[in-house]
Amino acid sequence: MKRTIAFALLGLLAVLPVAALAKSEPMVGGQAMYPSKDIVDNAVNSADHTTLVAAVKAAGLVDTLKGQGPFTVFAPTNAAFGALPAGTVESLLKPENKAGLAKVLTYHVVPGRMDAAALQKAIKAGNGTATLRTASGGMLWAMMNGDRNIVLKDEKGAVASISTYDVYQSNGVIHVIDRVVLPN
Repeated sequence: MKRTIAFALLGLLAVLPVAALAKSEPMVGGQAMYPSKDIVDNAVNSADHTTLVAAVKAAGLVDTLKGQGPFTVFAPTNAAFGALPAGTVESLLKPENKAGLAKVLTYHVVPGRMDAAALQKAIKAGNGTATLRTASGGMLWAMMNGDRNIVLKDEKGAVASISTYDVYQSNGVIHVIDRVVLPN
C-alpha cells in the first residue's frame, strides 16, 4: 500500500513541473494569440477579426502593422463592423476609398504600448478621462465605466467598450472593442 502511494506521488510530482510550465496564451476569435508574433500575424488567426484583417490589407497597412511599433490597437470585431450602416464596409473596401479606409483604421491605433494598467493610470491622471492621440492624428477619449471596464469615446461621440484587454504582441498590444470608432 505504501509502495502504491509512493509511486502515485512520484507520478504526480513528475507531471506538476510540466503543468506549471504550460502557459495559457490569451484566446481571441477562438485562437491563441502569441506575444512572439506581431499584430498582423496574430490577427489573421482570429475568426472574430476577418473584416479587420481584410480592411488592413485593402488599406495597404499590413507592412506598417508588422513594423517595429510599438502600437496599441483597438481592434473592432466582425460584429462591430457589421453594426455599421448597410454598405459602409463594402464602400470602404473599394480601391477608390483606400485613403478614407486608412484614416478609419489608423484612428484605431495609438502609438506606444498602452496596456490596461497604463490606460487606467492615464485616466486617473486625467481626472477621469485620458486623451489619446491616434496614428491618424485624431483623438480618442478613454474613461472608466465602473471599477474595471474601460470605454473609448470617438470624435463623433460614440462609445466602444473594451471586451478583451492586454493581448500582447511582439510589436504592441491589442484591446478588442465592440464598436468601430470613427474620426470626424
